Amino acid sequence: MLEQMGKAAKAASYKLALLSSREKNQVLEKIADALEAQSDAILAANRQDVDEARKNGLSEAMLDRLALTTARLAGIAGDVRQVCNLADPVGQVIDGGLLDSGLRIERRRVPLGVIGVIYEARPNVTVDVASLCLKTGNAVILRGGKETCRTNAATVRVIQQALEACGLPAGAVQAIESPDRALVNEMLRMDQYIDMLIPRGGASLHKLCREQATIPVITGGIGVCHTLVDESAEIAPALDVITNAKTQRPSTCNTLETLLVHKAIACDFLPELSQRMADNGVTLHADPNVFSLLSDGPATVVPVKPEEYDNEFLSLHLNVKLVDSLDEAIEHIRTHGTQHSDAILTRNIRHAERFVNEVDSAAVYVNASTRFTDGGQFGLGAEVAVSTQKLHARGPMGLEALTTYKWIGFGDNTIRA
Repeated sequence: MLEQMGKAAKAASYKLALLSSREKNQVLEKIADALEAQSDAILAANRQDVDEARKNGLSEAMLDRLALTTARLAGIAGDVRQVCNLADPVGQVIDGGLLDSGLRIERRRVPLGVIGVIYEARPNVTVDVASLCLKTGNAVILRGGKETCRTNAATVRVIQQALEACGLPAGAVQAIESPDRALVNEMLRMDQYIDMLIPRGGASLHKLCREQATIPVITGGIGVCHTLVDESAEIAPALDVITNAKTQRPSTCNTLETLLVHKAIACDFLPELSQRMADNGVTLHADPNVFSLLSDGPATVVPVKPEEYDNEFLSLHLNVKLVDSLDEAIEHIRTHGTQHSDAILTRNIRHAERFVNEVDSAAVYVNASTRFTDGGQFGLGAEVAVSTQKLHARGPMGLEALTTYKWIGFGDNTIRA
């Protein structure tokens, strides 16, 4: 089954690579219209997925990721239209020039070919990835989690109908509908057909892909994100940023998980933090130095377990730790972070510069929420993933991250001396 899907995707990628920007945008508009016109079928499938996931004990954080509403689906269709407005990188000349040999050379962006994406309970990923791949002339094979089988199947059917209505092969966007995990292992070895693999899931999935894949893998999406409140921070605006980073949508990978507080500001800051977190239903996991300062406050406080510094809560839980210095904070982030998104709240420009220079994460913020690490927020349109690697792509992966380049030489019967 997967080999046939691979062949269909590879064949479709050759046709997609020849489309003009106008033609690709027409396809995306058709898909957006179809998603809205057939929203009832997609939402009905999603309700079945959510009901079954709830019966199977899926966490509230994961249920939130899984659930679609009319408003969310309309937003997804809107994101597809937004991709139409983005500049198409395919065909862009990156650089080049005339060589002494008389050969004129240029480096030009081209599609990667076929993208494979493995993800969990995030049905919006199906459309986000498909739209970005189509915009860049790539075919895609999707493998969502078992929790989203019905939603993904219904969504991909709608996309394929739109593709065929535009005269393009349905093989340009395909989904592996079977929940059989053996198919993941088979997919990891489809290097004859898949040019790049993107796993969006937990640490175990990333480990499996790194160890077993014969295809180049882009890992990311695990966000143990930190915010440091240094001794110069202003308390009220700092609390606003922390509240946004923790509570705006707790189930996302760019949500704040560990708050580091400089000891010099602790006595003034922590009581205010306790009140704000209590107001927002956040449970604080406190280190021993913090626990005594928070125990009389209104927020629920529990002792932090050492392993929790390495966990994504993806829910209304927040680690809080005191630090003696900027050096200690940076060392903690280096030890426990995932190179995703980290922030400092400060009015000291030297501290800000040191934090930016010494914290080696895909996104580093000064006096801003980590929730901004997102393709749409960065002006990239919908994202395929947030890469925490350093090669090929880093941070939110938009259109350019789905291209490679080829060298093109133009001569006049030019030969090498």
